[in-house]
Amino acid sequence: MRISLSRRLLVAAATLAAAQSAHAQDVTFRIAHFLPAVASTQKIVLQPWCDEMGQLSSGRIKCQFYPSMQLGGTPAQLADQVKNGVADIAWTAPGYSTGRFPKTEALELPGVLPLGGLAGGRAIWDFFGQHLKDEYKDYKVLAMHGDGGMNIHTASKALATVEDFKGVKLRSPNRTIARTLTALGATPVAMPPAQVTEAIAKGVVDGASAVWEVMLPTKLDEVTKFHFETPADRPVMGATVLVLLMNKQKYEALPADLKAIIDKTSGAQLVERYGKAWDEASIAARNKIKSAPGHTLTVVSGAKYDAILKQAEVVEKEWLADAKSKGINGEALVAAARAAARKQSN
Repeated sequence: MRISLSRRLLVAAATLAAAQSAHAQDVTFRIAHFLPAVASTQKIVLQPWCDEMGQLSSGRIKCQFYPSMQLGGTPAQLADQVKNGVADIAWTAPGYSTGRFPKTEALELPGVLPLGGLAGGRAIWDFFGQHLKDEYKDYKVLAMHGDGGMNIHTASKALATVEDFKGVKLRSPNRTIARTLTALGATPVAMPPAQVTEAIAKGVVDGASAVWEVMLPTKLDEVTKFHFETPADRPVMGATVLVLLMNKQKYEALPADLKAIIDKTSGAQLVERYGKAWDEASIAARNKIKSAPGHTLTVVSGAKYDAILKQAEVVEKEWLADAKSKGINGEALVAAARAAARKQSN
């Protein structure tokens, strides 16, 4: 059947219009996380990232933030919220979803990651690229970074030795740090970041494992007076890995040009943003708290720190046994995690 010229022109015009419409598609990403809007993750990292994507897309990419779990649920449910499309993007800690991302836990073991957001983030992203992509196959991973390394903040008792930890109730952010605290003789208590300050104020817990960056946004500095720090030249006692996840179907449905913008501005570049923001916020918070009346900062180093890491070695042994039961080569993962960390320390 011969198609008339006018009909062919109409079809061509419709095809062109459809292509132009797809190209001109506007999107608004719903971004959820568990901290207040004033925290570094939104104010210093995600908002500027969204602004950059908006500029590169001529305003076609926009973001709507839902901080402090405004979409409902708990921080442990953020991974499911983004997987199921409740949120388009979520910033969360894989460790909040206990046992769901077992390979990631290799990075959170005592004595693995270097201190600091930038060094830790680079090591984590390197490790992710080589060993964790299968663990996050259901997501588009936009960034994976660290919290800079655990410190301990307490209300009424200074901690400096293994013996000081005995009987102290401390909030723990993930299973691995909970095991570390248990190995040191403390009692770990799991709870979302938003509940920690009140829990310390009411005496439910004596303190918390928390990094400097979250101290001011959560007002932890108002209920703690003693601050245990790890030495800068040694691997940290533990850490919380953090990840920015995107709904995979949402990403794949985007026009090619918008995908390209996301790819250009995420990944290693976004990890660098997080690392620098974490370090700057941590230094600022530490300096402010250090200069405030009534606060005592103790950097635990030398033999005292060695004794703490030695006491915590059982945590790695327990994790290796768990990994083996899941068919995971834990020894290889831990060796790779330490190798990635050493690259950042050289």
